[in-house]
Amino acid sequence: MPSGPTGRPATIYDVAARAKLSIATVSRVLQGTGPVSAKARARVDQAAQELNYVPLRAARSLAVQRHEAHGLVLPDLAGPFYGDLLMGYERWAGEHGQSVVITVTHGNPDPRRTVMDLAGRVDGIVVHGNALDLPTVQGLRKAGVPVVLIAHPPVTGCDSVRSESAASAEQLTTRLLDHGRESLLFVGDPASSYDVSERYAGFAKAHELRGLQVPKPIRVPLTEEAGRTVAEKMLQATTGPRTRRPDGLVCANDELALAALTTLATNGIGVPGEIVVTGWDDVMAARYVSPGLTTVRQPMAELGRVAAERLHERVTGARTRARNDVLATELVLRDSCGTSPGDAQQELRSNT
Repeated sequence: MPSGPTGRPATIYDVAARAKLSIATVSRVLQGTGPVSAKARARVDQAAQELNYVPLRAARSLAVQRHEAHGLVLPDLAGPFYGDLLMGYERWAGEHGQSVVITVTHGNPDPRRTVMDLAGRVDGIVVHGNALDLPTVQGLRKAGVPVVLIAHPPVTGCDSVRSESAASAEQLTTRLLDHGRESLLFVGDPASSYDVSERYAGFAKAHELRGLQVPKPIRVPLTEEAGRTVAEKMLQATTGPRTRRPDGLVCANDELALAALTTLATNGIGVPGEIVVTGWDDVMAARYVSPGLTTVRQPMAELGRVAAERLHERVTGARTRARNDVLATELVLRDSCGTSPGDAQQELRSNT
C-alpha cells in the first residue's frame, strides 16, 4: 500500500513536509551526510517511519523498473545453518539472473533505517526469523515492497517459508519417553525465535499427552558456548549424593547438542547410557561425532531456494496472492539417543 498523501509512494518532499524541515536537511539526514542536529534527525526519522518512506534509486526511473536484485536480511551469519540457507538461495537467484544483497541486523543500532534504505536498491526483501521486528516488516509491506519471511509466523500480505517443527519435536520426545527416559530437559529459549517456540511446543505436547508435568526450558542462546555451559553446570550440580541428573537433553539445535555431548563425554558421562542428547538441523558434524547425534533434519538449502523463488514470483507479478509454504523435516536416529538395531535399520533406509 503506497503511503504518500495522494496514494503514491512517499517521496522526500512528503517527508520534508511532514517533518516541517527543508529538503536539504532531510536529504542530509537520509544520506548521512553533513551536520544535522539530533532534534532534526529525530523528526526526519519519525516522519519517514510514519510515511513508510523508501529511498528511490536511479534504477526506479528505468522503463523496466527493476533492479534484478534481492535483499536478504539475516539476524546473524554465525553457525552452519546460514551457510546452507545462503547456498540454496544464491544458487536459485544466480540461475535466474538475480543478484543478492545481504544485510545482517545483529549489532545494528538502527536496523529499520538500514532495511528501508536497502528496499530502495532491490526489488524485494527476504527476512529470516527475528532479524526485523513486526512493525518494520509491516512498514515494508505498506511501502509496497514484496516481502518473503523465512522461519517466521505468517504475516498478512507476506509470503512465508518455514520447516515443520512441532510435530517432529513431539515425535522425537515421545520416542525418548517410550524408551524409558523420565527426566528430559529442553535446551534453548522458545522466545528467541518462532522455530524454537514450535520445537518446545512439540516437546511440551509429548509430555502433556502422557499426563506428565512439562519441564521448563533452559533458556540459552543457540550457540556452542551455551551448550558447553549447560553441560558444565549440570556436572557441577550433580556432585551431591541427593541430586538427580536429568537423563536426556533435547536441544533446540545441533550446535547446542554437539557442545553438550562432547563436554559430557569428556567428563566421563556416558552418552547415551547415562544421558541421551538430541539436536536439530542435521549439520555435517552430527553424523561424524561419536556417538552420532540423533537430530531432526530440516531442508536448510531448500528453505533458501523456495524463498528466492517465492520472492521472484511476487516481484515479476507471476503471483499476486501470498502463500505459506511448510517444508517437511525428518527424524534422524543415531547413537546419542540409544538406538536399537531396528532404529538403526530405519535410519539406514531413510538415508539411501
